[in-house]
Amino acid sequence: MIRLLFLGDIVGEPGRKAAKAVVEQMLKSGEVDFVVVNGENAANGKGITPKIAIDLLRSGVAVITTGDHVWDQKEIVPYIPTEPRLLRPLNCPPGVPGAGSVILDTAQGKVAVMNVQCRTFMPQPLDNPFTAARDEAERLRKQTPVIFVDVHGETTSEKTAVARHLDGLVSAVVGTHTHVQTADERILPGGTAFLCDAGMCGPVDSILGREAEPVITKFLNAMPSRFPVARGMSQACGVVVEIDPSTGRAGSIQRVARLVEVD
Repeated sequence: MIRLLFLGDIVGEPGRKAAKAVVEQMLKSGEVDFVVVNGENAANGKGITPKIAIDLLRSGVAVITTGDHVWDQKEIVPYIPTEPRLLRPLNCPPGVPGAGSVILDTAQGKVAVMNVQCRTFMPQPLDNPFTAARDEAERLRKQTPVIFVDVHGETTSEKTAVARHLDGLVSAVVGTHTHVQTADERILPGGTAFLCDAGMCGPVDSILGREAEPVITKFLNAMPSRFPVARGMSQACGVVVEIDPSTGRAGSIQRVARLVEVD
């Protein structure tokens, strides 16, 4: 079995430190074989930079997924075509730099990772995630049955619908974007593991990784405001999925939520 660790949205420096600590610990202990993280909020809570991507990859992360904040740091635009392990949403319009999927060789065989973004209540009007993801899953299966999907979206219904649409074609579908870990992990009838949202890697005493007071103030007065990344004790949230490399079917899915002391 391939034991794949996926960690949800990394928020700023505290989230990066928590994610790296957990990745390094779990790889060293042999708890997992392959690591994917969502890094779209890794650069001070907004976007990701080449330096941060390189640092995460050097820590043992195999693939970095993103979402609607992927382009928030301008230096990522020329970098993303040079690093196939850093994904942007698959269903971006034609001509957008980078790729939405990658296949990597491992000791247990080839592992594919796909990144797709939902459309409901999301800022960019991307192409249809259902058709794009299914077409890509069928293409990837010609090379490997082991396919992990990060579905980046706002609503539980759309992320669940994407998972059911891909059931039996991919090994796991795990949601990101809302930063709150859900408790609906299960294996669907076709053998695909699913969790609606992996949660975040970031400060516990926060609102979605940000300092609480500015967020509360914005809700009170509706005025524009900056939301600094919070500090203190952080948590790395995600899932571990066990996958049969010969069939691509998931054998188990277990949530992860580990506290990490960060400076």
